[in-house]
Amino acid sequence: MAQKAKNPKVQDTKGRFFKFFRDIKNELKKVIWPTKTQLINNTLTVLFMCLILGAFIWAIDQGLNLLRALIYV
Repeated sequence: MAQKAKNPKVQDTKGRFFKFFRDIKNELKKVIWPTKTQLINNTLTVLFMCLILGAFIWAIDQGLNLLRALIYV
């Protein structure tokens, strides 16, 4: 009786699948995670910049709204 030939594409796909997760694990070992102090400082910097940018956009919006009101009155 003839044996069924194994499909090389299926085995190759399975090998690539496991290699993908092995590579992810290896890359995560290389990551330099921030310390608690760095994390807090970075978070506060981002929040501060968001507030500044929000205030800037609000001021521009109010100025353009005032300009629109002056033009259409």
